[in-house]
Amino acid sequence: MFPLRDHNPSEKTPFVTYALIAANVVVFLSYYGLMSDPRAINGFFMEWALIPAAVSSGEGLHGLFTSLFLHGGIMHLAGNMLFLWIFGDNLEEDLGHFGFLLFYLACGVGASVAHIAAAPWSTVPTVGASGAIAGVMGGYLLMYPRAKVDILFIIVVFFRIVPVPAWLMLGVWFGLQLFNGVSADMSGGGVAYWAHAGGFVIGLVLMIPVWARRGGTAFWSRTHGHPDHPEAKYSLSPSHIPKVRRRR
Repeated sequence: MFPLRDHNPSEKTPFVTYALIAANVVVFLSYYGLMSDPRAINGFFMEWALIPAAVSSGEGLHGLFTSLFLHGGIMHLAGNMLFLWIFGDNLEEDLGHFGFLLFYLACGVGASVAHIAAAPWSTVPTVGASGAIAGVMGGYLLMYPRAKVDILFIIVVFFRIVPVPAWLMLGVWFGLQLFNGVSADMSGGGVAYWAHAGGFVIGLVLMIPVWARRGGTAFWSRTHGHPDHPEAKYSLSPSHIPKVRRRR
C-alpha cells in the first residue's frame, strides 16, 4: 500500500519542501560512494548519525540534526521524499516558508528525542528524515482529515489505485508504527518506530495553534474536514494499446 498523491493542491510554490527534498538527495549522493565499503559507511554513520547512547551521555548532540538528512539506501530515501512531496506543500502553505522549515526541524529533533527515550542506551546509528516527515503527516491529519489520498494497492499481480480519506491512510500508518514499535521492543527490530510515532504526535500538536486560529472545530464544520479550496481531479490516462477485433 503506497500513497501516490493527494487531491489537495497548494496555491503557492512550496519552495522549502522542494529545497528539503533537494538537500536530502544531495547529501545522500555525497556519501553514496561509501556504501560499497561497509567499514567506510559504518564509520561515516557513527560520526554523523543519531546514536542514542552517545546523546544520553552528553556526546554526539549534532546527530539530533544531521541524522535528519541521512538515509540508509535509495529506497529509504525515495520513500521518505515521496511522503514529503505529497504532504509537505499544504503545510508549507499553512505555515509560510520559514514557519514550515522551523516546524519540520522541530518535528525531526523531537522525533529523535522520542527515539532516544525509547532506547536510551542503544549504540545503533539511526538515520532518516522519517521522524520529521511523520510530523508533517500528523499536522496534515489535523488540518485536512478528509482530503483524498490516492493509494496504490499491490496484491501479488493485482494493481489498483484507490482514493481514500487522509484520516484512514494516516490513521492506519500511525497505528502500524505503534504496533511495530511494541513488537520491535520485544523482538529487537531495526526501525525507529517510536521516532515515527513521536514525530507524528509532535507535528499534530504543533499544528493546533494554526487549526485553532482558523476556528478549530468550526473550521472542520465549515470544510467538513476537506481542503478549504477545490480538490484536484485526476483521471487515469487511457491505454494506447490498440484493440484487436475478433474475426468472424
